[in-house]
Amino acid sequence: MRVKKRPLLVAGAPLCWTGRLAALATAAEPLLAADAGADHLARLGLRPAAVIGDLDSISDGTRAWLGEEALVHRPDQGRTDLDKALEHAFDELGLEDLTVLAALGGRTDHEAGNLGLLARLRMGERLHFEGLDHRILALEGEAVFEAIPGETWSFWTYDPRVLVTIDGVRWPVDSATLGAAGRPSISNCAQADEVRVVADGGPVIVMRWFDGTP
Repeated sequence: MRVKKRPLLVAGAPLCWTGRLAALATAAEPLLAADAGADHLARLGLRPAAVIGDLDSISDGTRAWLGEEALVHRPDQGRTDLDKALEHAFDELGLEDLTVLAALGGRTDHEAGNLGLLARLRMGERLHFEGLDHRILALEGEAVFEAIPGETWSFWTYDPRVLVTIDGVRWPVDSATLGAAGRPSISNCAQADEVRVVADGGPVIVMRWFDGTP
């Protein structure tokens, strides 16, 4: 499997390595981890260039294997390890884009915090969460995404004042509010090979579900 080199960060939610996800990690440059994400990489024998966080979750074995020089200690308890790791990646390393694995699927509070962080950063395709069967990002403005007819897509905002337009799906949306606590567009269905999304006044979460198990 040939995979384009792309910066990649592994967070600490549960992660089942598939061939596709392992190929992303193996080809990543640079390869980073947020605290316990280093343990996921250790299972593949991959050494991240840096492990960022308060370092209270990484196992002793992985820490010893990597060495202290790989650890970037950020003890601030008012922020999550993923928040600290993204700041390190974009502000300190100067990365232009980043894929994040294991951001979702763990504790509900951590998952909610990570989705809120994604919405706050609103970086579009420059920052996305990748998983076994999903890809998710936060978009402000307009973007057109490749799609496969029949795929499931979901859209929601955390600010009911944001107006969202969606074309190329079974249930189009025309300048409507999609607040998570109101009426989000969940389990919509792509009807074409492109899905167009416009978010006016703030970010919308865009989640694409697909069969990515190989």
